[in-house]
Amino acid sequence: MVKNTGRPGYLQIADDLRDQIRRGSLAPGNPLPSTTQLAATYDASLSVVKLAVGVLRNEGLVIGQQGKGVFVRDDAAPAPPASNELTEIRATLRDLSERLARVESTLADRE
Repeated sequence: MVKNTGRPGYLQIADDLRDQIRRGSLAPGNPLPSTTQLAATYDASLSVVKLAVGVLRNEGLVIGQQGKGVFVRDDAAPAPPASNELTEIRATLRDLSERLARVESTLADRE
């Protein structure tokens, strides 16, 4: 499932698992599949899968229990509503476009 997009495989896996957690496919308290199962699912090495799980740990979405596995945290943050996220993205793009136009204008004035 890891694709040649230029984005590291471990981040692609972390993105997919994060999405599953936020959609509720991996519910709070539920275990993640084993590292071996995830490696088979994503056709990736064990080290790549471990890096992906590490990303989710750092984000506070999952927690490891020695000898038991990795579990979705009970207090894992739900996904923000898509419309709010899209509004934020549009505002950021607008801001970046305005900043780029100012930079280009400044550079054009120097020439």
